[in-house]
Amino acid sequence: MLVATVFATTPIDPQVAHALFFDNLHQRWIGADSWWTNEFVHTGGQWLLRGLVAAAFALWTATFVKPRLLGLRRPAAYFVVAVVLSISIVGLLKLVTNVNCPWSLADFGGAEPYVHLFSHRPALMHAGHCFPAAHSSSGYALIAFYFAFRERNARLARISVIATVLVGLVFGLAQQSRGAHFVSHDLWSAFLVWLTCVSLYAFAFNASLWRGSKASPQARWVSELPHKTDLPA
Repeated sequence: MLVATVFATTPIDPQVAHALFFDNLHQRWIGADSWWTNEFVHTGGQWLLRGLVAAAFALWTATFVKPRLLGLRRPAAYFVVAVVLSISIVGLLKLVTNVNCPWSLADFGGAEPYVHLFSHRPALMHAGHCFPAAHSSSGYALIAFYFAFRERNARLARISVIATVLVGLVFGLAQQSRGAHFVSHDLWSAFLVWLTCVSLYAFAFNASLWRGSKASPQARWVSELPHKTDLPA
């Protein structure tokens, strides 16, 4: 919340965009015409996520056919729901937050004035649908792997966190270089995805995805309380 407040009350967003992603001499975004940002990261990243979700859904379906895969049903279901729900929440917010993309702003060759995040917008401004950042949210949504692995393989869970952060950063930086988003848009996406995934894991799946896995920390805490018969007389 502290970081969000700083970005919402200072010109950090446009300053970073001007310094790193906008060619002021030629008045264009450095990644606007790049194959790497447009085709490889943006389009390719979308298909990567679709493929992972489709594979997890196929695995979940297979658990109803092959009993030996039954233990994978909850992890597969969690991954599909977590990723789809995270991206859907960010996508829905984009429709209602009314924030313009950097490429639409006058400071970057567009027509709209820059307005601080959550500040009052002039009535004559065109509607914007660029906040939070959808593409980086699809990268950060892979944090669902962490929750899917954490009960069975702590090392793999840690690796998945590092990989998720790297993918989210690549997706976010590519979009920033195209003028689609500011830094704060990506930060908010990361926060929203994390909140969605951890809430789904803790409450909807009771922090337990694997059959026969260790009890959740809450359950272990309760089990370690002294029973009435254990108390000294």
